[in-house]
Amino acid sequence: MKSETITSDQFYASTLSEIHKEELTVKSSIFNFQNKSKNHDEKTSSPLGIAVLIISFILMLTGAFFVYEFQSDFDQFHIERINSTWGYPFLIVTILLFFFQTGVFLYNVYLYFRYKPIESVTDDLLPTCTVIVPAYNEGKLVWDTLLSLAESDFPEEKMQLLAIDDGSKDDTWYWMQQAKLKLGDRLTIFQQPENKGKRHALYRGFELGTGEIFVTVDSDSIVKKDTLRNLVSPFVVDEKCGAVAGNVQVLNNKKAILPKMLNVSFVMSFEFVRSAESMLGSVLCTPGAAAAYRKTAVFGCLLEWINQTFMGQPSDIGEDRAMTNMILKQGYHVLFQKNAVVLTSVPEEYTGLYKMFIRWGRSNVRENLMMGQYVFKNFRNESKFGARLLFMNQSLKQIMTFPLLLFMLFLIVTHPLLFLSSTFLAILIVSSFPVIFYAKRYSFSEAFWAYSYSIFYTFGLFWIAPYALVTANKRGWLTRGLSEVK
Repeated sequence: MKSETITSDQFYASTLSEIHKEELTVKSSIFNFQNKSKNHDEKTSSPLGIAVLIISFILMLTGAFFVYEFQSDFDQFHIERINSTWGYPFLIVTILLFFFQTGVFLYNVYLYFRYKPIESVTDDLLPTCTVIVPAYNEGKLVWDTLLSLAESDFPEEKMQLLAIDDGSKDDTWYWMQQAKLKLGDRLTIFQQPENKGKRHALYRGFELGTGEIFVTVDSDSIVKKDTLRNLVSPFVVDEKCGAVAGNVQVLNNKKAILPKMLNVSFVMSFEFVRSAESMLGSVLCTPGAAAAYRKTAVFGCLLEWINQTFMGQPSDIGEDRAMTNMILKQGYHVLFQKNAVVLTSVPEEYTGLYKMFIRWGRSNVRENLMMGQYVFKNFRNESKFGARLLFMNQSLKQIMTFPLLLFMLFLIVTHPLLFLSSTFLAILIVSSFPVIFYAKRYSFSEAFWAYSYSIFYTFGLFWIAPYALVTANKRGWLTRGLSEVK
């Protein structure tokens, strides 16, 4: 396990002109990315994208029309359901769930409006920081990531930058070496002798890091110039802050329809949901794309984290959610910084997307079980209500996964038209909030992708939650061989 110090003598194959070309390329890709996050209206709209949006509206409006036309059928269905053996208890449960979810939503809205990100502190107050970039088969993306980090306005003398190649089989190591050649002593690179998984790569970084704060950044992500200082500042302001989640946005949202949809979804997930969670001091997951941890908090659970198991098997997914959970368990606050923006690549095809969601789903199942072991105990001195509410909300969603799935299948078989029409109308109503939210924050035209995403998720990804629930013990990232884990 050694650090690789790269000198120009070791790279005769890389000419200065080639390096200069790469610098020009990365400057173009890195320093123009801010326009992507601010000028959403400039995104190009493909004919296919326009067609998808039009079809989405046709489906929702058709659903609304048929709900009106089938009103008598809906009334008859409700009467039959209430008069059945299971109907009345089902109605009571449905009403209770509705009021609980509505209450949680309104409470989140209240918390969101109270939320404000912590402003960056001055250079002299910033703590020392170790930035860890684990990479596996990322190719040139890792070069872009490392140079964007190096261009941060964080004081150089206070930042240690580590990059760890987790036994990649492509040219990732080459691009790390090129970054080392350019950045010199500012970057230290390491190469794992074999692919051991992202958790082990991070563990090596934690062991070698000298900073008071650890920052982890995925090797397919690009940070804004002020991301690092904004991400680290809460640790100065709040001595009980143990971890901070960055604000993840989609980097490749011009390339395909799925990233366009996910771009709106990510804004809701981070800027709305995590803002509310941050007000409770209990953000449930600090994302791998950009997160910061207090060193003492990390070492308070590091051995438990690296040796974590689930049903007797080593945990090789959900390392970010697991670390967050273990830091919350120690009584620390976990916050969200809306002003710490990071752009990350997301899957552009269905296969990659559902595999990503399965990993997240399995991790949520595992970590919610772990959270249940401490959340109702005296795990922190301050209010524990927020963490407990979030836990109950997550648990309720998991508990209701199969009952809702069975009810959906029952409606499809017995009343297909009623199911389809009511579902499309529900999507039109419920998804209007993320549409308004995104339109207010960014772009009116791009906001309509929230409707398309809801339709796509309802009919194309509804199976993820139940599948993740029953396969929570399975290992692997699904995109690699059994022995290769990111």
